[in-house]
Amino acid sequence: MEKTLNRIHPVSDPEATYFLQVSWEKDLGTGFGLLLSDCQCAWTGTVSEGDISREAADIEMDREKYVEELRKALIAGEESAGRYNFVIS
Repeated sequence: MEKTLNRIHPVSDPEATYFLQVSWEKDLGTGFGLLLSDCQCAWTGTVSEGDISREAADIEMDREKYVEELRKALIAGEESAGRYNFVIS
C-alpha cells in the first residue's frame, strides 16, 4: 500500500492547517482511502473505483483524465501547489 501525507490550507479557512493522507493499493483509479486531520479531530473515508467512474461520467470527463486530476490534487503535493483549492465544510 502506498500513502502520501500533505499539509493543506483550505481557502475556506486559510489560517487553518490540515493534514491530508491518501492511501491506495495499485493506483488511484482503483479506489483510495482518505484521512483528514486538523490535529484535534480526524475524519476518514473511502472512494471506490465505482465512485470514481460515476464522478468522471457526471462531469463528462474522460475517466483516465479524471484520475490524473485526482492524482495532481491529492498526492502531487508541491508540484501542484496553488493549482488546486480545498474547502472544508
